[in-house]
Amino acid sequence: MIFTKDNLKLGLVLGLIGPVLGLIVIYFIRFPSYQFGDFLDYFLHDNKMITSVGAMSLLANAILFTIYVNTQRDLTAKGIFIITLIYGIAILVLKLFN
Repeated sequence: MIFTKDNLKLGLVLGLIGPVLGLIVIYFIRFPSYQFGDFLDYFLHDNKMITSVGAMSLLANAILFTIYVNTQRDLTAKGIFIITLIYGIAILVLKLFN
């Protein structure tokens, strides 16, 4: 299975997908009454939402990273970590310039 491989590219892809899925889960749990576009607009323009929802969506990558580190698939974990840093920096920049 593809998820059992130790591959940097796999880690980068999983790192990109994890926060997006985390954001979608947060949307369905906490904001089901909003349209998804309205939710994204609210997320991108409210500093409190950027911090809280951004951090919660990165939790998906923390879970993935932990799984791959504990199973000694370090290249995949490295890819997840790199993308997590990029997402974290993007959230910080978005918060600063909002």
